[in-house]
Amino acid sequence: MPGDTATSVSGEHNARSRAQLTEDVEIGLAGTLNLRRTGLRLLTLLRPELADWSALVLPDNRTGGVTFFGGDQIDFTDLVARAPRAYPLLERTLRSGQPHRVRCETGDPTSAALTSVVHHPRLCEQVAARAPADVLALGLTARGTTLGVLLLARFGDRGWGDDDIGFAQRLASRAAVALDSARLYEERGRIAAALQRGLRPPVLPEVDGLRVAARYRPTAEHLEIGGDFYDVHGAAGDWLFALGDFCGKGVEAAALTGRTRQSIRTAAHFDRRPEVVLGALNSVLHEAESEQFVTVVCARVRPHPDGHADVDLAVAGHPAPIVLRADGRVEQLEVYGTAAGVRAETRYQPGAVRLERGDTMLMYTDGVDEARSGSAFFGMDRLTAFLPAYAGAAPDVVCEAVEQHVLEFLDGQPHDDIALLAVTCGS
Repeated sequence: MPGDTATSVSGEHNARSRAQLTEDVEIGLAGTLNLRRTGLRLLTLLRPELADWSALVLPDNRTGGVTFFGGDQIDFTDLVARAPRAYPLLERTLRSGQPHRVRCETGDPTSAALTSVVHHPRLCEQVAARAPADVLALGLTARGTTLGVLLLARFGDRGWGDDDIGFAQRLASRAAVALDSARLYEERGRIAAALQRGLRPPVLPEVDGLRVAARYRPTAEHLEIGGDFYDVHGAAGDWLFALGDFCGKGVEAAALTGRTRQSIRTAAHFDRRPEVVLGALNSVLHEAESEQFVTVVCARVRPHPDGHADVDLAVAGHPAPIVLRADGRVEQLEVYGTAAGVRAETRYQPGAVRLERGDTMLMYTDGVDEARSGSAFFGMDRLTAFLPAYAGAAPDVVCEAVEQHVLEFLDGQPHDDIALLAVTCGS
């Protein structure tokens, strides 16, 4: 029969259209991990084949509000306070993923039926202006969590049939997975950025009677964090300088350095003697029952008005500092100790040195002396050989020179984390 043929052709065309739309949604949302761009791309793909109008509602976990996207202008975005009583059906969908459908027969943007699901005044006006409207609120649920609501409207005689609603729900399910992936990616990025800010080397304080400088170059330079660290803290006339190196690299080592820096600061709050600070750090790390250990050098520096500074120091498995005298002499200090975290009971023997005006004490990690190019190491001899040329120079100049010499020696080859901390006596 002619009528049956027409119905068959219409159904076949509709099936092809839906198959193409489904493919477009799956492919179109796979190309970005930016939540806003993914949402706006979804709204674009759904019109006009599935809906005449579309919008997206996503809770904002940082502010506690909800963000509305889309409408007549796809790039429209507005964050508003969350008010569950003002939009009960929308709130129910946000919480449970349960779909809702309302019919708006009049051009009143404040009608209870319309505001209960669309809510936003601007979006309500757009829908009411083209009434009658059939509006769907579909929960975007992925991995057991409802992360938002997809609002779809058809105008005039084009309403939602049961088959249309089922298809829209299937598309919403596919879109929810893509949106959730983008959300997780952004959240992890924010968490990583926050942790990275907390793990970056600190800004050096101004210290009366001393000039202080540092350099830090992690193995993974794009992360700006690694297993080496330095820290300076104290009060007028009594400062603790610490520099260390965790066994390991990258994010995992950086997380441990954050705990180590905090442990050192806490211990120094009660007693700034380096041997006591390292003893406390050793206990903390060993009690954690971790296989990780850290090498550290701690120096307590007390500048005096006459221009000299007294330095007490102790090391835990770390190279002792080098002193570059103002007259060009280079001294390798003789202080030794076991790496922190290796043994439960470890006593650290202190050492002492006096810095005169213009003298520089250089603390460094093994990314300097153990830098390797081919089968050769940079080594202590190479380090102490060029330092006399920088006698009397500012500490930032000394640190820059050491870093540059090491990088030239490496000639572009991979390197371990590099940290330098220099203290020059005299303002």
